[in-house]
Amino acid sequence: MMLIEETAIADAALPVDQFKAHLRLGTGFAEDDVQDQVLNGFLRAAIAAIEARTGKVLIERNFSWSLNGWRDPAGEALPVAPVTSVDAVTRTDAAGTETAVEAVAYRLERDSQRPRLRPAGATLPAITTGGAVKIAFTAGMATNWGGLPADLRQAVLLLAAHYYEYRDETALGAGCMPFGVTSLIQRYRMVRFGAGVMQ
Repeated sequence: MMLIEETAIADAALPVDQFKAHLRLGTGFAEDDVQDQVLNGFLRAAIAAIEARTGKVLIERNFSWSLNGWRDPAGEALPVAPVTSVDAVTRTDAAGTETAVEAVAYRLERDSQRPRLRPAGATLPAITTGGAVKIAFTAGMATNWGGLPADLRQAVLLLAAHYYEYRDETALGAGCMPFGVTSLIQRYRMVRFGAGVMQ
């Protein structure tokens, strides 16, 4: 299995000015934008960390997911949420020949935790031995920064500020995330059932 982010968040979509205000950086200088690329990097890192912790894509973008076989032919759970559309499903045989699956053969089952690719009939199209399937889809909670819930926007700014303030610190533990961020994203975390099994 391999998940690829086909499109990245555009620089213009990042809240650099809000982040500057959050950090209380000085304004009104001729070189106000000198740190913009650095701040963009911290914002991107914070978004990526929160997406990894929650399994949710914050800003809408395109992905592709490749599989060597269906885990459940009655419905394949997609790796991130929320998925807004399945744009294409392509099968590849052992010889490398690609065949597009007709859109009438599948449908998207929307879900805020585990969206699924469902078959129109009993099962998803068969994948030949040695073959693979690639699902192209669009996912995201909002098309832009302003469309995100206020608590997630605040969590991104807090975490980006944490990265900025401790950018030279090497002694923090792996996966360190401030308590304020953890509490803000808690309700968006993936629901788990049983012995660590995601449903």
